[in-house]
Amino acid sequence: MCRWLAYSGSPVLLEELLYAPANSLVTQSRHSRLGVETTNGDGFGVGWYSTAPLPGLFLSTEPAWNDRNLRELSAQITAGLVFAHVRASTGTAVQQTNCHPFRHGRRLWMHNGLITGFPLLRRELSLVVDPSLYAEIEGSTDSEVLFFLALTFGLEHDPPTAVARTAGFVEAIGRNHGVAHPLQMTVATTDGETTWAFRYSSERRSRTLFHSTDITTLRQQYPDNPTLHGLSPDTRLVVSEPLGDLHGAWREVPESTCVVARGGVEELLPFGPLR
Repeated sequence: MCRWLAYSGSPVLLEELLYAPANSLVTQSRHSRLGVETTNGDGFGVGWYSTAPLPGLFLSTEPAWNDRNLRELSAQITAGLVFAHVRASTGTAVQQTNCHPFRHGRRLWMHNGLITGFPLLRRELSLVVDPSLYAEIEGSTDSEVLFFLALTFGLEHDPPTAVARTAGFVEAIGRNHGVAHPLQMTVATTDGETTWAFRYSSERRSRTLFHSTDITTLRQQYPDNPTLHGLSPDTRLVVSEPLGDLHGAWREVPESTCVVARGGVEELLPFGPLR
């Protein structure tokens, strides 16, 4: 599958997120501890928000550990909201248009998981995408189709409901075609201010997902840790797997849960498909 991280908080250099941690995302691209695949070398992507109207995107088909441009750019770009993703293809081509995050306006989307039987279901799923959005689909992945289905179902206005409707629709179509467990997903999406992350699968055995604990509490527990004192109290991370081994720094997101993070406030809500 894939590995990803969603960061919000005080502006940081991208290299502090992608390279510096002991189990950084670039490290996970070669040696994932908790992923289905150890190696996630089928491309990567980084999305970030700065002063421009739209979020920046850097996508590459190179393995993250082997991309010189990623190293160079990450030492220069500072942002307070960052999405990053390393890809392990589930069968679709290794090409830039299949790299996450995907972008529509100010919204970003990234996914770890799959639609089981996607080649069989692809046409029926795609035909439900709003005609005004359909031409924006550039790649061939199930992840991008999920994104545009969610946009069709109202992602811009109510992300939890839109993603729940998307999950319910995919499951209904899949089961109509005899697929027992159609959907596996940990998904993150943002509008540049709020981040929503979802952990769900049809078989209730979802891919791993974790969120960071309160930075203020960690500072009290580890007063001599300089990294923690460089982060603002509103810093939040949602990750496929922890970026380090600091005790108490990470909590697993429960099955069938939506995480909402905005302005240092974090909320965990129950999540399930709507049909």
